[in-house]
Amino acid sequence: MNHQFHPTVLREYDIRGIIGETLGPDDARAIGRGFATLLRQAGGKTVAVGYDGRVSSPMLEHALIEGLTASGCDVVRVGMGPTPMLYYAEASAEQVDGGIQITGSHNPANYNGFKMVFQGRPFFGEDILELGRLAAAGDWLDGTGEVTSRDIIDEYVERLLAPLGEIDADHLATLRVGWDAGNGAAGPALEKLAAHLPGEHHLLFTEVDGNFPNHHPDPTVEANLADLRALVAEKQLDFGVAFDGDGDRIGAIDGEGQVIWGDQLLMIYAEDLLARLPNATVIADVKASRALFDHVAAHGGQPVMWKTGHSLIKSKMKETGSPLAGEMSGHVFFADEYYGFDDALYAGVRLIAAAARLGKSVTRLRGDMPAMVNTPEMRFQVDESRKFAAIAEVAERIAASDAVADTTDGVRVTTDDGWWLLRASNTQDVLVARAESESEAGLERLIAQIDEQLQMSGLERGESVAH
Repeated sequence: MNHQFHPTVLREYDIRGIIGETLGPDDARAIGRGFATLLRQAGGKTVAVGYDGRVSSPMLEHALIEGLTASGCDVVRVGMGPTPMLYYAEASAEQVDGGIQITGSHNPANYNGFKMVFQGRPFFGEDILELGRLAAAGDWLDGTGEVTSRDIIDEYVERLLAPLGEIDADHLATLRVGWDAGNGAAGPALEKLAAHLPGEHHLLFTEVDGNFPNHHPDPTVEANLADLRALVAEKQLDFGVAFDGDGDRIGAIDGEGQVIWGDQLLMIYAEDLLARLPNATVIADVKASRALFDHVAAHGGQPVMWKTGHSLIKSKMKETGSPLAGEMSGHVFFADEYYGFDDALYAGVRLIAAAARLGKSVTRLRGDMPAMVNTPEMRFQVDESRKFAAIAEVAERIAASDAVADTTDGVRVTTDDGWWLLRASNTQDVLVARAESESEAGLERLIAQIDEQLQMSGLERGESVAH
């Protein structure tokens, strides 16, 4: 009674694989058994389980629950919905000790996976490797758990509306917003949310379809925002909001169709938050613009640059007591009046609230930001055995120079007119590069510095690869 996972499946932040090739029901069962064993050993007993709209999700849910109950945990099924709805089920119910969402996130339709929370904290890194060790040894507890179902969506949507409670309804009545659910799992919750929001709301692709017939649900890729941009332009809306496949990452555009990137959204949220919580710590990942860190400081906050990865950011928030954090990838975490997890629907409501409280349109807030010239996230293949070693070599060379560098996650070098970053992905055999400057000439100079460092380590910036 033991199980071996495919070597690519157990990853740093979650578990992910290709259905029928690297991931299937036996894996789900083993995950359930391992998770239940660890939870019971920690004194827990009850696990909430949810799943996204992928075709393979119900099959994996069935097997996962078999595994959880066979190792003695009780299961509360919350059904199909966005990942943050599962997080809400875990965070808001006193009798729930852990949660597992079956989701392929923003990956292609033939992928699926698992995101987990364990007694209120993210379950990642060593935790996930431990599931592999338990499975290989078949070292699971035995038991018989019970399964109940709980319809949580209406309660969840009501909780999402809370930030608008103290804002004058007349002020919001003229609001006109576009929303794109991308046929992802957030669709039904978005429909319910929009029905309760003041103002006028236009919705795209709320029907859940695991084949994603309209566009790929990754709002950080500009091409995927084309439908939303067309809607905002056609109906002359104030702004638009888009979600990824499982609703934990937000994308946005202003009323002129300009993308509001993850770090720019965080600038808006931070300005709103710091007016109410002066001196608060705001965390962003190493890929974020210098403009964000400057903006937080200028509004009386304490900016902290931290490692990329939603689980790592959540852990840093707990450690520092930070009420707000975010990543370039569109994960935004609110812990001032919420639970500290990444919820794109809640982030959409908070964008409405922030604009209302600051007394400026989202378009104006976006327009007031400094005009920086930057690259998108450049991701290129490098041999797995070389990726961390190459970054170590770069760090060593930079340390021996007079350059100003931050090595929190990879190497981020700050210059007079900008910065550049090189880091190794935790989840793929790729290096990630990014640069930002105040001018095109400055950006070219910074990219040349990246290329020079890669060349000195016998590498080159090849064609960009997807997540």
